Amino acid sequence: MVYLTEDNIARIIKAIDNEEIFTWRELFLDLHPTDQVNLFKMLEPDRRRIIYRHLSSEEFADVFQGLEFREQKEVLLELEYPYAVGMLNNMYSDDAADFLGEIDDLTAKKFLENMDDEEAQDIQDLLEYPDETAGAIMTTEYVAVEAHETVAEVLEKLRAEAPDAETIYYLYVIDNNEKLVGVISLRDLIVAGLDQRIKEIMNTNAISVSVLKDQEEVAKVIKDYNFLAVPVVDSHGILMGIVTVDDVIDVLEEETTEDFGDISAARGAVDLDMVSMEAAKRRLPWLVLLLFIGMITAGIIGSFQETLGKFTILAIFIPLIAGMGGNIGTQSLAVVVRGLALEKFDRTRVVNLIKREVGTGIIIGVVCGVLVSLISQVVAGGHPILGFIVGFSLFCVLVVSTLIGTVIPLIIHYFKLDPAVASGPFITTVNDVVGLTIYFSIATMLLNYL
Repeated sequence: MVYLTEDNIARIIKAIDNEEIFTWRELFLDLHPTDQVNLFKMLEPDRRRIIYRHLSSEEFADVFQGLEFREQKEVLLELEYPYAVGMLNNMYSDDAADFLGEIDDLTAKKFLENMDDEEAQDIQDLLEYPDETAGAIMTTEYVAVEAHETVAEVLEKLRAEAPDAETIYYLYVIDNNEKLVGVISLRDLIVAGLDQRIKEIMNTNAISVSVLKDQEEVAKVIKDYNFLAVPVVDSHGILMGIVTVDDVIDVLEEETTEDFGDISAARGAVDLDMVSMEAAKRRLPWLVLLLFIGMITAGIIGSFQETLGKFTILAIFIPLIAGMGGNIGTQSLAVVVRGLALEKFDRTRVVNLIKREVGTGIIIGVVCGVLVSLISQVVAGGHPILGFIVGFSLFCVLVVSTLIGTVIPLIIHYFKLDPAVASGPFITTVNDVVGLTIYFSIATMLLNYL
């Protein structure tokens, strides 16, 4: 196996252009599958068509399943239908199910009708599981053995089934009813005596997950136990498939993208390839809600017109008060959402977190309050009361905003909702309302001293 270098890229493309089929096939197939995908993405449609003509559908399956869905749709339009069917037959069942689950139902049904019966049935079964569950992301390509078999028999079976299995680092032991009764690692199998029975060396405390378990929880199991794969069972304990670590990486990337979208109030709109209209449709609901909440801020400023009318210099510090409150609230939100995502909070830690964040808010509030108090006195021509109003207001706003950014996601989590929906813009807007109320209330109380 060779790595993808600029020299290799040039040699392969030159061989493709010169129709040196044997040369470019040898160079291309010697690359790591990931490098094959990266090279394929560099090719123009005319060169890709040469790839399709001279790579078998089985060879191209590895390339296709490494592409993003958007790229897969583009490639599918370039493939002849029988070639596409053969390619799907040779993909891992979970990858084929992911692709067919994204395209329109009619096209997916037609593909399934023309695929091999066994492959089509495996994929159809996967498509019936709810989205974002273990069943939806598992693969059915694994090696299962029985407890009464000998190590020699299992090694022979492994040689025959390994090419089609997604991973062989774990072998799963089932009984006559296909229930999971144990697991054995490849290492334990290799060091065991050839005449030993699997039941003598298997681990009977096999950790498994339900087909309906949330994919994020499945990822946590694999992470916590340092597994390369975890078996998936139904309600009767029957082995249905496995979830591999590469699937978990995809899950974590997907969940991180969703959380990032939630925190920025743009869930579903962080796809770089999304068209403007679709992105706008997904962002608008949150922004319209924030627009109406923002009107409360305008109402607060309007209700303190008398105060502003007498001392218009107070208006200078409105952006500072609002901005600082929003910033510190979003920082606290990020800390809490991250902690909840990693499930690092229990009751004691929640209390300690609130104490820590409020303490942090007090320290930051004192430092920033003193600084802005001194600066505002300079701006106001040395007026100490104005400096006190702005500085003390900022102190109060920072402490309260820290508390809001900490408590709101915890409350949302308590009600079994995703804390990431307490988006940064939402926290910022709420803190604007609270911050300006605090600012103008303090200014109004101290009005007679100005």
